[in-house]
Amino acid sequence: MLDYQKDFIRYALDCGVLKFGEFQLKSGRISPYFFNTGLFDTGAKLGKLGEFYARALLESKLDIDMLFGPAYKGIPLVSATSIAYARITGRDMPFAFNRKEAKGHGEGGVIVGTPLFGKVLILDDVITAGTSVRESVAIINGEGAYPAGVLIALDRQEKGPDGQSATQEVRKTYDMPVQSIVSLEQIIEYLETVQDLGYPVDAIIEYRKQYGI
Repeated sequence: MLDYQKDFIRYALDCGVLKFGEFQLKSGRISPYFFNTGLFDTGAKLGKLGEFYARALLESKLDIDMLFGPAYKGIPLVSATSIAYARITGRDMPFAFNRKEAKGHGEGGVIVGTPLFGKVLILDDVITAGTSVRESVAIINGEGAYPAGVLIALDRQEKGPDGQSATQEVRKTYDMPVQSIVSLEQIIEYLETVQDLGYPVDAIIEYRKQYGI
């Protein structure tokens, strides 16, 4: 695990983004942890989150031309990441996001920002059912661009009804890479190094044994 990944887990804990308890998921499963990027909810927190996304993008070595954030969660993510990426690398990375409803006046359309072109990286927080990715791929293809991958904050590494995780399904369905800042496996690895702080590592390990890929 790289230093920026350890820093991200620590930061997610400090911000209350990664929390522990009993949380019922949409699937009906009771998870001993919950990860909510919506709690990166101040300018400073969002700015720091953008830095982590930018670091993960650089580490991925993906060859891309621009970033795309699916509405609504992807909008602050793609904005913060592009700012951080420019600050870190000096490269002014174009970005865009979509409207949920097409604008019927002014410039019109569903895309805000740079017109989609070339190899486009989709930014999201996590992948659950893959709906956001499916919609993003359709938008990107519809504009004549190429979906080159997905970058998310956390890969839960949790299997669905077909035995695959959501990220595995996206990789297989769209034949494109899915990168994450961290995975559940790495969160467990980090928590094991700070067991004296009382985090429920054993419960998370058991959950992963039951539902993990």
